[in-house]
Amino acid sequence: MIEIDLEKENKAIAQEYKELLRISYQTLSDEDKKLIRKAFDVSVDAHKDQRRKSGEAYIFHPIAVAKIVAQEIGLGATSIAAALLHDVVEDTLMTVQDIERLFNPKIAQLVEGLTKISLVQRDLNASLQAENFRKMILTLNDDVRVILIKLADRLHNMQTMDSMQEDKQTKIASETLYIYAPLAHRLGLYNIKTKLEDLGLKYTEPAIYNEIVSKIKETKEEQDEYIKDISKVLKESLDVEKIDYVIKGRPKSIYSIRRKMKAQNVSFDEVYDKFALRIVYKSDPHEEKFLAWKIYSIVTDHYRPSPSRLRDWISSPKSTGYEALHITVMGPKGRWVEVQVRSERMDEIAEKGYAAHYKYKNGATEESGLDVWLNLLKEALENSETNAVDFVEDFKMNLYSKEIFVFTPKGEIKSLPKGATSLDFAFSIHSEIGIRTRGTRVNGKLVPLNFELKSGDQIEVITSQHQKPTINWLDYVTTSRAKTKIKNVLNENTKKIGEEGKELLTRKLKHLKITLNESVVNELVNFFKLKTSLDLFYRVGIGAIENQQLKDYAAQKSNTFINFFKNKIKRSSSSTADEDIHKPVISSNYDLLVFGKEHDKLDYKLSPCCNPIPGDDVFGFVTINEGIKIHKKDCPNAIGMQSNYAYRILTAKWIDSSQEEFKAIINITGMDILGLTNQLTKVISNNMHVNIQSISLSTDAGIFHGQVAVIVQNNTILKKMISNIKKIDGIDKVTRVYKT
Repeated sequence: MIEIDLEKENKAIAQEYKELLRISYQTLSDEDKKLIRKAFDVSVDAHKDQRRKSGEAYIFHPIAVAKIVAQEIGLGATSIAAALLHDVVEDTLMTVQDIERLFNPKIAQLVEGLTKISLVQRDLNASLQAENFRKMILTLNDDVRVILIKLADRLHNMQTMDSMQEDKQTKIASETLYIYAPLAHRLGLYNIKTKLEDLGLKYTEPAIYNEIVSKIKETKEEQDEYIKDISKVLKESLDVEKIDYVIKGRPKSIYSIRRKMKAQNVSFDEVYDKFALRIVYKSDPHEEKFLAWKIYSIVTDHYRPSPSRLRDWISSPKSTGYEALHITVMGPKGRWVEVQVRSERMDEIAEKGYAAHYKYKNGATEESGLDVWLNLLKEALENSETNAVDFVEDFKMNLYSKEIFVFTPKGEIKSLPKGATSLDFAFSIHSEIGIRTRGTRVNGKLVPLNFELKSGDQIEVITSQHQKPTINWLDYVTTSRAKTKIKNVLNENTKKIGEEGKELLTRKLKHLKITLNESVVNELVNFFKLKTSLDLFYRVGIGAIENQQLKDYAAQKSNTFINFFKNKIKRSSSSTADEDIHKPVISSNYDLLVFGKEHDKLDYKLSPCCNPIPGDDVFGFVTINEGIKIHKKDCPNAIGMQSNYAYRILTAKWIDSSQEEFKAIINITGMDILGLTNQLTKVISNNMHVNIQSISLSTDAGIFHGQVAVIVQNNTILKKMISNIKKIDGIDKVTRVYKT
C-alpha cells in the first residue's frame, strides 16, 4: 500500500515540476532548465524525509513557491532555483557554502537572505515579530528578490493553513495583513497583494469573510449580466475604431469590500462599486497614450463620467510603476462603475510589477533593481538602531500610502504620499536641503513647515546654513525618510552633548570622591529615574542635572539598596493612586471572562480603544504595566498587536454576563419625521435590561442625527435593540461607536 502511495506521490511531484517549467513567465534557455533541474533534485533529496502538517510530502511546498515566483511574480531561473532551495539551509543539514559550491554565489546569497529572515533570536526588549520584520526589510538592501521569494513563500503558507491551530492561523494572518500585503502592494504585485489580503481576512474575521463570499456567489449571475450589458454597448464603438482589445469584468476583492463596509458603516448591499470593468488594448509604444484617451472618449460618449473620480496614472505613473486610466461612470440602473483602461504592457506591469518592468526596458537584466524606490529605502534603513516596532511602523507608513503629485519651482513633478507636508517635500529633494529648511512657499505663499500638500501644488524651499532640526520637526513630517533623517541629526547632537557631559560628570564625581564606572552609571540612571546612560550624560551636558543633585546621590550612595527598595515601594503605591484616578472600566469580581484552554479566571481591564462588551469576540493582551487588557477582535489595533506581539496574546471568551452592566454608544441617522424621538425612546426602553444613560438629538434641514448612550448586559441585547431601532420608519443608519 505504501509503495503504491509513494509511486503516486512521485508521479505528482514530477507533474508539478513539468508544470513549473511550462508556466514560467520568462523564456528559459537550456542552461536555465539545467539549473532549475539541479535545484529541484537537490531540494527533493534534502527534504525527502519531511512532511507538512497536512501529511503531504514537504517538497510540494518549495515547488509551489517556485511556481508563484515563476508565473505570478515573473522572475527568472536564478530566482526559481532559489525558491526551490529556500528552506534547505533552515530545515536540513545543508549549508549556504554547500549551495554556493553546487550552484553559484548569487543563488547562495538569495537562500542565505531567506534563511536570515527565518532564523531570528528572541529580543527580550522588543517584539520577536517586529525584529523578524526588521531583518526581513534590511535584506531588501541586498537583493529585492529575497523579499519577492519570501512573498511567494508567505502566499503559499496562507493558502495551506487549514491544518494549523486557530491561534497560529490568527497570528500568521495578522502578520500578513500588517506587513506582507503592504509590501506586495509597494512592489506593484497587485494580484499577490489581493490574495494575501483576502486570505488574511479569512483567518482574522472568518464569519465576515464567509458572509461576503456567500453574498458574492449569490450576486455573481446578476453582476455578469450587468458587465455583459456595458461590454455590448462599448464593443460596438470600439470595433468601429478598429481597436484590438479585450474587456474583462474584475470583481472587487473580499478584503476591499470589507474595508469599505467598515469605513462607510454600510452593509454588503450598500457597497455599489463591487466590480470594475477593465479594457486591455494592444498598442505600439508611441500610440499607447493616444489610444488610452481615445478609449476614454468612447466610454464617456456612452456613460456620464464623475469628473472628481478620474485617475490619470498614464501621465503620472504611480511610484510602483503602475500605469492606467481609471474612469468612474454612471452605468445602467443608476450604478457607478469603474472602468480601467490599460495597454497590454501596462497590464503586465500591474500584474507582475518588478519583473515586467525589465521585460520592457532595453538591455535590462533580472539583476536590475527597482532603482528609485530601493535608493529611498536604503536611506530609510541607514538608522536601524531604533526600537524594532517603531522601525517597522515608520517603514510601513509609506508602503500603503496613496500618492499626490506636486511640482518643484522649475516645474519638475514629484510624487509624495498623501498627507505629506512641505517639510517632507524638502527632504524628498535632498536630505541636506531638508535639514537646512528655514521656511517653505506653496503656490507663492509662505506656509508653515507642517502645511499639508495637495496634488498640483508648487513648492519652493527656503534654506539657511544656520538652520538645524528640532525635536518638533518629527511632528511636522509624515514620511519615514524625513523622520529617519531628523532622528539621525538629533541623535548625533545628543551623542555629541553626551560625550561632553560624560567628561563633565567624571570631573564632578571626582570632587565627591566617586570614580565613574559602569556600576555608578547604573546607580545614577536609577537615581534620576532615566532609561539609558546616554540620557544621563546628555542631561549633565545641558546642565539639567545640578551639583546639589549629585551631592544628594553621593550622600545616599552608602545605603543604595535601602533607598532602592524605599523608592520601589513609593513608586508602586503612587502608581496605584494614579491608577485609581485614571482607572479604565475594570471588571468586577464576577467571572465574566475566562482565558486559554483551561478557562483560567484572571484579573483584566476592558480596553477603552474599542470598548468591548460581553458577547463581543475578544482576546486578552498582556501589557507591561496594566495587566491584561481586553480588546475586540476587530479593534483597530488588533492586527498590529497580534502581528507584533503574538506572544502576549491570550485567547478569551465570555462565560457569564448576567450580573454586570456595560455602556455602549449608538449613532442614529434618518429623516426628521414627526414623532421620531418619541418612537425611538419607546423602542429603547421596551428592550428589557436596557437603560438610557444619555441621549443627544439634533436636526439639520430635514436630517435627523442622534447619539444614545445605553447601559446593557451583553451584546445579544444590544444587537436586538439595534435591530428594533432600524425598523422605525425614517431611520436610515444605526451604528455602534467603539471609541468612548
